[in-house]
Amino acid sequence: MLKIWGKLIKDNKIIKDMVSNSHEGENYQENLKRCIIEICEQFDISKPYWLPTNLDEFNRRAKTSFNKDNFVEEIEFDKFEIEELE
Repeated sequence: MLKIWGKLIKDNKIIKDMVSNSHEGENYQENLKRCIIEICEQFDISKPYWLPTNLDEFNRRAKTSFNKDNFVEEIEFDKFEIEELE
């Protein structure tokens, strides 16, 4: 089972957070996508675009953060972080 902790951060403070679980998908990528979609729906934000730096960071550290460059629309937070929990 995959567990992803999502956090919205503004002024270095967590303003929203939640943990999403997924074990329904065929593979890791599918489960990760399901978790991110669930978190974004709960936070009422659009799904961020993954840039090469996000992919590298997530593969190395099992966490990454998205800022205004990862979203098409304006955001009301400084960053959106996701982290895989064991």
